[in-house]
Amino acid sequence: MTPREPLALGVCSWSLQVRSIPELKGFLDRLGIQRVQIACGDPHHADWIEGDRMPEAARSAGFDMTGAMLGFPGEDYTTPQTIARTGGFGDPALREERLQRLQWALERTQALGLTDLMFHGGFIPEPGSPDYTPFLQTLQRASKLAEPFGITLALETGQETSTRLRRFLDDLACANVKVNFDPANMLLYDMDEPLAAVERLGKDIRSVHVKDARRTQVKGAWGQEVPLGQGEVNIPAFVNALHRIGYRGPLCVEREVGTQDERFRDIGQGLQLLKECVAQLPGLS
Repeated sequence: MTPREPLALGVCSWSLQVRSIPELKGFLDRLGIQRVQIACGDPHHADWIEGDRMPEAARSAGFDMTGAMLGFPGEDYTTPQTIARTGGFGDPALREERLQRLQWALERTQALGLTDLMFHGGFIPEPGSPDYTPFLQTLQRASKLAEPFGITLALETGQETSTRLRRFLDDLACANVKVNFDPANMLLYDMDEPLAAVERLGKDIRSVHVKDARRTQVKGAWGQEVPLGQGEVNIPAFVNALHRIGYRGPLCVEREVGTQDERFRDIGQGLQLLKECVAQLPGLS
């Protein structure tokens, strides 16, 4: 694979609702890109027909994988409240089981030949609350599990403010735990302003899901995910902000609403918008 250019464009495999590596390759060819953040294959999140043969099939497919994504069994995104209860390492009763699942995902990520694994860590407790330290210690254990593999863990943003995440990362003090930045999630969860969050988290942004949304008008309800450029993220300003703080990693479009055909259309249009944004950046045109 040729070296990846700065702010290279890609897509999240699960957004395309594919079940096999040939199907994924076909969609990438149609989109005119060869870069993907790929689902590990958890049955709850996005499984693969190839099963245990998926890593070999993916490595042989000829596309560029930027990292792997893990979804934990039992995560429920019906409402912000259900995912607060079921997401990541939030539930103390599920932490041991999910650390075991993380171990599986680390092995899968290594088999894919990758060094980055993304997942939702769970809602970070408020500093000073009884569960803050146990939650912190669980993520420190996750970091230790990843060390022998040489894998960086990237926590997806959105469930908490960037101020709380910044504090948590500083308290965690694990060099191999970074951020998978999703600007739309901050609006969907009604937690933060994406552009300000880029500045606050800049040094730890390892990867990016490019998604757009409108903030909820009803407290406690989901915001609305929309195609890139139709929401409140301000995609051109977002790309500029990433460039300004020195981020040079990939930009992977994520779309989690609509039929497969609608998602494909929206992703294609989103990639075109990103191409235009990146072309206008100094030194990258």
